Amino acid sequence: MKLYVEPMDSTVVDVDADGRVRLADDEWIQPSLQERRAILYAAANEIDALNELTDILNRTSPPSA
Repeated sequence: MKLYVEPMDSTVVDVDADGRVRLADDEWIQPSLQERRAILYAAANEIDALNELTDILNRTSPPSA
């Protein structure tokens, strides 16, 4: 996984079941409340963008041969 979190100017590369995250070129951290909110906001925006992408590609797919 790679999720860029603009307010933190960091990329989340992994998460564990305890809610710790690993940032690119960093060790595991327990994000603060503000960092958690920034990560959740970035993830929600990425999900919206990916849903839009899949909708567009599914709508404009060429017919099967």
